[in-house]
Amino acid sequence: MTKKNLHTFHIPVMGLAYTIDSPIRVAQYGISSVVSIADDDLIEKMRRFYSTKFNFQYEEITQKFHDYRAERITSYLNLVDKIVKEKFESFKTELAESKTALDNFMAMLPNTSDIKKGFQNLLEDGISFKDNIQNYIESHLSSGEIDVNIMTKLDKDNFIKNEQLPIEFNDAHAALRGFAKSNLQSSVVLSAGMNPRLYSYFENFSDFFPDENNKLKKKIILKVSDFRSAIIQGNFLAKKGLWVSEYRIESGLNCGGHAFATEGLLLGTILEEFKAKKEQLVQSAHELMIKALQLKNYAFPETPLELKITVQGGVGTSEEHEFLLEKYQVDSIGWGSPFLLVPEATSVDQETRNLLMNAKEDDLYLSHISPLGVPFNTLKGTTNEILKQKRIHENKAGSSCPKKFLALSKEYDPHGICTASKKYQDIKLGELENSKENYSAFELEKEKARITEKSCLCVGLANASYLENDIKIKGQSQGVVICPGPNMAYFDQEVSLKEMVQHIYGGKSVLQTTERPNLFVKELKMYIQYFRNEIENISGEITNAQLKKWNTFKANLLDGIDYYKNLFESTLPFQKDLNQLASCKLEIIAINIPITETV
Repeated sequence: MTKKNLHTFHIPVMGLAYTIDSPIRVAQYGISSVVSIADDDLIEKMRRFYSTKFNFQYEEITQKFHDYRAERITSYLNLVDKIVKEKFESFKTELAESKTALDNFMAMLPNTSDIKKGFQNLLEDGISFKDNIQNYIESHLSSGEIDVNIMTKLDKDNFIKNEQLPIEFNDAHAALRGFAKSNLQSSVVLSAGMNPRLYSYFENFSDFFPDENNKLKKKIILKVSDFRSAIIQGNFLAKKGLWVSEYRIESGLNCGGHAFATEGLLLGTILEEFKAKKEQLVQSAHELMIKALQLKNYAFPETPLELKITVQGGVGTSEEHEFLLEKYQVDSIGWGSPFLLVPEATSVDQETRNLLMNAKEDDLYLSHISPLGVPFNTLKGTTNEILKQKRIHENKAGSSCPKKFLALSKEYDPHGICTASKKYQDIKLGELENSKENYSAFELEKEKARITEKSCLCVGLANASYLENDIKIKGQSQGVVICPGPNMAYFDQEVSLKEMVQHIYGGKSVLQTTERPNLFVKELKMYIQYFRNEIENISGEITNAQLKKWNTFKANLLDGIDYYKNLFESTLPFQKDLNQLASCKLEIIAINIPITETV
């Protein structure tokens, strides 16, 4: 029989380190989580750490190995898989032998869970309790998924001296190969947009194609911000015989990490479109996939494979969680930032966790510190920010750039340079110095700040695991970069895994404030501010294309508010927010889009 998911939430990928070992921590409880496989150096150190902790043999995979990046990833994922399986077997035994353990586990399941009801019925019968419980556990329980994340844009070319290696040794390609060769039966989450070369590389691995029983050993999840992006990417993959098993919708701005804003499309309207057009998504991909599989002489399913729709970004209460499940019929909801305050679930050093607990709304902001040039959600007062400002003050701006995962700019070097590196910033600051007569004193300082604000994310997003696990950190001090979403402002205490799960399912709230805004209103206000900043900070000539984009953005926001007005009027818990919608509408109408003579 097919075992049902135990939970209606999952823990999305966070940074490089924060969910690097989350499956080891939570998978035995049926909770799915996502591991970043971008940083093979961190992965190798964590493999050594967990091999030692669980008494497994460890042999280092050094950079001298021919395919070291992929081999490190495969070896770590196999180790995580092995540990999770052992912990799950031990946990099942504990549940069968201890009523206290079973009660605690049942307290972490949603009240609507059929599995929870099944346990309750067995406890009420009380006949041959142990045998019945063991049989029930074996037939109904499964561990959480060990999914992995690849940012498609992090696909840097690699070299040996001046010789460029074949494309399969690019960073994202090697990461995909590492996952594909692992023992895992789980999914790869592709984020940050479409990478046609990487998507084509999937064809090299049979695990991504359906077998003769129409089963996929390894699945593809696309993180998307709107329906159009989903159908374009899904059909691209389907033409290669590849099925997208899940579309993971993420709020454009009300999320953690990099923020990929839509053109003013709001989360509620996006979810409504997915709900209305899900069958179109399924059928178009199914038809294309069958044709491709027939051409390859592969087995193909007569009926479409399962397709899930999930959502994440800013969800913070059980009421919001339940509403999204029921209204939009999504299969699961991602809870990210709140789990940064759950030591049992995520890898965060105590200093950074304390900073998160004390963070207020104004401490969480959309920054420009990412070398990718994409807005990045972060937190004021991190150790990374303090160390970076110290170097700037001492005229030593920039990072030593030891890992080079973000060395993607080829402006000065065909091998690529990271814009957060000292090498890059020295060149840029030198150019600025040579042309300073073209700037006012204010403009000169502003331009210097724009160059030096970039942070070393490769090191900063990995350091928390090293600090938490007392693993030595080598090289230049970078401190910790943390990337929570704005929702973090309303969670202000360290909590247990059981408490957080009960919060999600409406048991006992862990929030100590009643001032938290509705998730839809929060995102709307962020989009209004984003829109205003886009117009106010434009430099150079305003093009017709820019004006068209702004007008579309404004129209989409106003359409979104009209949608929310109808939704809120018919949804009792949201009716109190109708006045805020009206205020937001007036704000948007008041934003003037410039008019040029060329229009």
